[in-house]
Amino acid sequence: MDIDQPSSESLNPIVGGGAVNAGQAGNVSRRLRPLEEEPSDEQLFQNFCDTESTTAYETLVARYERELFSYLRRYVGNAEMAEDVFQATFLQVYVKRDRFEIGRRFRPWLYTIATNQAIDAQRRNRRHRMVSLDQRVGNDDEGDLMSVVTSTGPTAVENLEDEEAKEWVRGAVDGLPETLRAALILVYHQGLKYREAADVLGIPVGTVKSRLHAALTKLNSAWTSSDQSELKA
Repeated sequence: MDIDQPSSESLNPIVGGGAVNAGQAGNVSRRLRPLEEEPSDEQLFQNFCDTESTTAYETLVARYERELFSYLRRYVGNAEMAEDVFQATFLQVYVKRDRFEIGRRFRPWLYTIATNQAIDAQRRNRRHRMVSLDQRVGNDDEGDLMSVVTSTGPTAVENLEDEEAKEWVRGAVDGLPETLRAALILVYHQGLKYREAADVLGIPVGTVKSRLHAALTKLNSAWTSSDQSELKA
């Protein structure tokens, strides 16, 4: 007994089951229409500036809540202080909204404000910050900071436990000048591109690269010349 196979037309959600009138086709077309893309940071901020929309402002805060807090937490080394700096940062975003240049990217501008607020907080509280050093480098793809620092020189890193080596590097980074530390954090932890880090710090891209080179040279030199046996004591 032959079994009738369904025609290709009957499997089509638009044509299957008979002819579809214009109204039905329109309904299907609307259902299949792709979802609208989320607005960019710049579009949200421009909307906020133009209309003072609290929704646009709150969306930006929520969008950067985890990322920016993570950055500040590692920059200032204290969760409570990082929370205060985060709030101060977005207060400055609100206050300085008229200073935002049309055509500029929002993210580097936000990080500039956050970094300045963090520096001010550190000066007020005179606390040292710690930075996570086992994170991968971001978009400039240079490897993680631990690997970069400990990969050269005659001293064998395998003589140390990972945590001991990381602790040594943390202390060495804390001993760097602030200008070099800031460049390391932005590029090696936050994953900012050289251009973005340059915008945040207000310096040329070449200066960012030279500061990173100077910082890594100092760290490598300190690593290879240090007496690692002291860490085992």
